[in-house]
Amino acid sequence: MSNPLDTDPGTESFSNYEAELKLVQADLNQKLDQIPDLAGEPRKAAISQAERALEEANELLDSMRLEKSNIPSATRTKVNQRFRNHESDIDVAKRKLKSLSDDRSALFGSRYSDNPNDVQLEQRQQLLSGTDRLDRSSQRLKASQALANDTEGIGASTLADLHRQREQIEHTQVVLHESEGYVDRSVKSLRGMARRMATNRIITVCIITVLVLLIIAVIWSKFS
Repeated sequence: MSNPLDTDPGTESFSNYEAELKLVQADLNQKLDQIPDLAGEPRKAAISQAERALEEANELLDSMRLEKSNIPSATRTKVNQRFRNHESDIDVAKRKLKSLSDDRSALFGSRYSDNPNDVQLEQRQQLLSGTDRLDRSSQRLKASQALANDTEGIGASTLADLHRQREQIEHTQVVLHESEGYVDRSVKSLRGMARRMATNRIITVCIITVLVLLIIAVIWSKFS
């Protein structure tokens, strides 16, 4: 059944971590249920696996805690309640694992004494824990590398878009320069036409003036 908050804006990353946490919790609870029936080396191995699962669960809780701050306040109350429920479940599992780990007679079997000092066992557990952490770190590194590759691809696509936009802008500037040239030539043509019109007007006035003077001279000669 899907979570009702999965479609709310801002809760996608939280829900993804939550789904992963549920898988880790199921695996952790299964290991905790198996430990009481084991003894000796099998019990140690099961406890070590449960510790690694618990560590992974805590890491997921930390990631969910960070994602909560990005969730809109309208849905944050429900998300906080879900987070507290998961946190409480992990605390219960942690106490149960500690109780099982403290049962050293079941853990060491016939080799258990009141003052155990199994250095090799401790070193082996540290080695297994370190190896598991290295594996998880490698997986996170691969995921980060994939994200970096995706980001690089997006960046290259963005640069290509910017380059095309730059070419369009440069083409627009060329067209504008050409348009300015056309406008300048049009202005010059208009000015030439205006000068010719003014010249024609002056010539016309002069002709009319000469005609008027001739008419006046003819009339004057008739009456003189």
